[in-house]
Amino acid sequence: MVILYPVIFTATHDKKDTYLVYIPDLDGMTEGRGLKDAIRMARDYMGCSLYQKKDELIPSAKALSQVKASKSPFYKKEKASDSFVSLVDFDLDAYRKMMNRKSVRRNVSIPAWLDQAAEEAHINVSRVLQEALMEKLDL
Repeated sequence: MVILYPVIFTATHDKKDTYLVYIPDLDGMTEGRGLKDAIRMARDYMGCSLYQKKDELIPSAKALSQVKASKSPFYKKEKASDSFVSLVDFDLDAYRKMMNRKSVRRNVSIPAWLDQAAEEAHINVSRVLQEALMEKLDL
């Protein structure tokens, strides 16, 4: 499920190029160093907020036209041009898969001579299998 949430970004113009981030639909705040990092942090906040919620309890996104930069807690009237609203996409299904790090046990068969050679070379067969599967699946 890909969600598009309107997000309010406010530039601070400090030495670290900090952007303050407010996500109205989640009433959440974060920040990033530079706009690219601020967007990444907004997605991270969305993931942390929505990861364990049932799909029917996930807040609906407001229309972009309904969100005003002036509604951000970081907005300053005298520096109105420092704040702007943009849509940020978030793939909740992909985030949930990424966070599911539970291992499962699989029984695989390899020739005894290959097992012995791997053991003598101190090769972690489980890790090699994981790497090979990820390469094969382009993950």
